[in-house]
Amino acid sequence: MQVDDKKVVSMQYTLTNDAGEVLDQSQPGEPLVYLHGAGNIIPGLEKELSGKSAGETLKVRVVPEDAYGVRDEEMVQVMPRSVFQGVDTIEPGMQFHADSPKGSATITVTKVENDDITVDGNHPLAGEALTFDVEITDIRDATSEELEHGHIHGPGCDHG
Repeated sequence: MQVDDKKVVSMQYTLTNDAGEVLDQSQPGEPLVYLHGAGNIIPGLEKELSGKSAGETLKVRVVPEDAYGVRDEEMVQVMPRSVFQGVDTIEPGMQFHADSPKGSATITVTKVENDDITVDGNHPLAGEALTFDVEITDIRDATSEELEHGHIHGPGCDHG
């Protein structure tokens, strides 16, 4: 069986940046499992996995445009502390959910100066080329319920 739309793919992976730093990795015996073709992983990686088979290994470099996008400096804003009502301490690195014109977004506090809070709405990996070392460990047909919901069901799924 090959990786294709409507297939559930299991893979072990290590994600590095161009400096060779490990940014993320699956744990032994705990592969990343996703529904191919449903937008569950970044487009550049999904495209490279198409047509591959269980047991195959590959190393894929994904440019920012096919990963988390290029950095958009317009998504960096200074906000008054009053926007963060009910939050006593605000420190760089904290993340909050916010409504944006594109829907719900995660913003990261990057700087705190008195009552001015600088936040960044870019994904933390925006602007970075990403390299994935991947081993495809399993491929199966998706269930009708998984297809209907647009993601896999099983460990980590919050609704069965």
